[in-house]
Amino acid sequence: MPDQLTLHEDPRSGNCYKIKLTAALLGLPLATKQYDILRGETRTPEFINSINPHGRIPVLQIADASGSRFLPESNAACWYIAEGSMLIPEERFARAEMLRWMFFEQYSHEPNIATMRFWLQFVGEANLSDQQKSQIMAKRVAGAEALRLLDEHLVKNHWMVGDTVSLADIVLYPYTHVAEAGGFALRDHGAICAWIKRVEALPGFVAMM
Repeated sequence: MPDQLTLHEDPRSGNCYKIKLTAALLGLPLATKQYDILRGETRTPEFINSINPHGRIPVLQIADASGSRFLPESNAACWYIAEGSMLIPEERFARAEMLRWMFFEQYSHEPNIATMRFWLQFVGEANLSDQQKSQIMAKRVAGAEALRLLDEHLVKNHWMVGDTVSLADIVLYPYTHVAEAGGFALRDHGAICAWIKRVEALPGFVAMM
């Protein structure tokens, strides 16, 4: 592992939390530097020029004897931290299946469930633009479908891939367990609720802010 890992984050973000959870489950030290995205603190020239030109978090800073490198995108950062650990299956198909669920999280799950949580809990529906308000119904439908698919899978499987926890579970847990803040009813998904308890019982688990 590199000399030091630092997470540039907003602690309210599930995308940032999944990186902290990955490190915690593996017992790896992870420093943090916090930003308030609601105040535009990742849009400053300093951040854009030195941390991430896209002006977004999370960003994993990797420092070693040769200097610092910066890795944006939450699932890529989780993979970097977890490579070679028990969180990434050794078997080829299982690894591909894990990646399938990680892509599902970013394309079908997070854009709907996380966005609705952010809009309702942190921005406030009254403060949304007309364009954002026009997207609410579609995001509710798509988010509910993502939870249905997740629950259907977990009815038949203890973990997302194979018979033990993997990165697929770690990246799906953050926004799933707070989905009710976005207006989604977790109580309707018994298999998800049982899976949430399994994740929270893992040795080294740390709670989200």
